[in-house]
Amino acid sequence: MKEDTLKKIDLRNTVKRIYRKVSLKVDYPATDLVILAGGQARRMNGMNKLLQKFDDQIQLIKIHQQLKSTVTTVWINSHRDDSIYQKIIPGLHCYQDDERGFLGPVMGMKSAWSHVQSDYVLFVPCDVTYIPSNVVAMLHQTLAKNPKAEVAYVEINQTALYPFCLLKRSSFPTLVAQLEQKQRSLKQCFESLHAQVACFKNHALFFHSINSLDELQQYQQLKFLH
Repeated sequence: MKEDTLKKIDLRNTVKRIYRKVSLKVDYPATDLVILAGGQARRMNGMNKLLQKFDDQIQLIKIHQQLKSTVTTVWINSHRDDSIYQKIIPGLHCYQDDERGFLGPVMGMKSAWSHVQSDYVLFVPCDVTYIPSNVVAMLHQTLAKNPKAEVAYVEINQTALYPFCLLKRSSFPTLVAQLEQKQRSLKQCFESLHAQVACFKNHALFFHSINSLDELQQYQQLKFLH
């Protein structure tokens, strides 16, 4: 077979592979990413969990690398270390809670809508250990199943991760009302938003998130043994 013919066949095969990848891509509305890092981390002795290494990379880099190609803009909800974040990953956007006092993720979510441009936001807690590769598409698909739903959250191995969720802009009044009633439970808040659940499994997962120094030590030991 002539060399020109072989080149044409290789080109056609390459085009087919690209077409298959594009055709398999799930289309969904523009979505911003907010990494929730506004807590006090009292059980971590105040350490900034977003700048810690749970695995081979610090959390900020790990979360950013796994999700940057699936979202429009990346934000960090935090009350400190903005200059460090932006030095590690130039172009990151940061915002603080609308009110002081470490009022939890409901406040972080409510505050986001004063900054983001998209009508959908993927919220990810800074201490998450596992991010499913298709999580954004799955959350959009799950959310679209119920026209009344304004949030879809992640469940891994039958454990709910409420702060790991996709939220619509239309949720804003409910978030405000919850905070005015001094109600900071995401679970209760999401019930008012007709929450949907995107279920994932990972049998090699030891901890869904890291909430203390003891958990971090156990997590790293288990990973090493595994």
